[in-house]
Order: sequence, then structure tokens, then C-alpha cells
Amino acid sequence: MGQKRLLYLHNGKSKQTIARLEERFAAWGLEVDHYWAWQNEFPDDLRGYDGIFLSGSPHGAYEDIPFIHREHQLISEAAALGIPMLGICFGSQILASALCGKDQVFRRETCEIGNKWLQATPAAAEDSIAAGIVPQVYMFVWHNDEVRATHPDMTILAASDQCPNQIWRYKDQPIWGIQGHPEITLEQAPLWFEQNRATMERDGGDIAQLIATADEAIAAKSMLTRFVTFISR
Repeated sequence: MGQKRLLYLHNGKSKQTIARLEERFAAWGLEVDHYWAWQNEFPDDLRGYDGIFLSGSPHGAYEDIPFIHREHQLISEAAALGIPMLGICFGSQILASALCGKDQVFRRETCEIGNKWLQATPAAAEDSIAAGIVPQVYMFVWHNDEVRATHPDMTILAASDQCPNQIWRYKDQPIWGIQGHPEITLEQAPLWFEQNRATMERDGGDIAQLIATADEAIAAKSMLTRFVTFISR
């Protein structure tokens, strides 16, 4: 058997991020096709992909922007084909918007930012990628937009004190959204915080405190490696 193929949709305004997660997916044994969705780069055909990853973005899933409309369409096509998907931050939000309705994503009154403990739900214990976060998981979260937790097609896997839908799965299908940022390593965290200092401080973050409370978040990262294991079966 050959390598499993992962479609990596990058939704950020810079082609490469500090996290370099696409390189880690490749190191974990996947053949990674990297498309810069922000620049309207998308594959012509989804057949042949064993999984799809959707990255974060400074945009909102509800914005009237061509690449966001195209990504909504792609998600619907992928779900119909049964392709497993994982989205982080904006990636989680656009999955919810495409599969559960555009009113599922809303702008919060205040930003949630910090290294926090998320409480897992009972459903997480039996989940293919979330079993490693039970009973709680430490992760950096930073979001002004949020996915509502009330849709009947969503299985909530973890929540924070300020957000009832931090991690979720679509129905019983292999489609997951993670609001926080398990991809950032302890080594990368200070660089990322400094790079985004102005925006994070505007959103209420204390950079010194964020650096002091950063963690490798191994349990959170298990969701990424379990996703790889799932699509590699």
C-alpha cells in the first residue's frame, strides 16, 4: 500500500506558518498536497484523498469572500464522498458553517484567549481522535468567532469555561473541529505570541503570562496524531 494522501487547505494570509504543521503531517507518514486556499488554490478533484485538514484564518466563516464560498462547497463535496476532515480554529468554524448552517458561527462579544483547561464530555472517551483528552486537556485558545453548541448534528467533545463548543464531531462521521490550537509547540509558542503581540494584546491577552503558562500540550496534540492514524488505516 502507498502513502495515504492528505489535502492541506491553508487559509492564512502567509503561505507558511510558525507551526509548519504540513511538515509534521508529512513526517507522520502522509503524502501532503498543500493548497493555499487564501489565494484561491484548490484541487480540481477530491477523489484520491484520504483526509482533509483545514487551517486557521484571520477571516470569519461568514464573510463574503470567494475562497470562503469555494471552501464551503469543497467541504460539502468531501462530506458526501465520506472523506475524513479535521479543522482547527477557522477550519472548525467553516466546517460547522458548511455542514450545519451558516448561522452556526457567530462573533463573540469578547475574545477568549489563554492557555486553558478544557473539560471533555463523556462522548470524548469513545471518540477516535479525542479519547486522549479525557477527562480534561490543556490547550491554547484564541478566538473572536465561535461555533454554537446546540446543533443536533454536533457531538460536543470538550468545552471551556467561556465556550461550550471547543471540540466537536459532525454526527457520527469522521469530521472534527477544534477551536483551539494544539498544533503550536512549546518551542514555537513564544515566537508566535511575539509575532502576534499587538493583536493578542488588543484581544485581552497578556503576552508574558501566555509565555509563562505555555505547555507542550501533548494530550491536545494526540488529536492530530490520532487523526493521522485514523486516515492511515
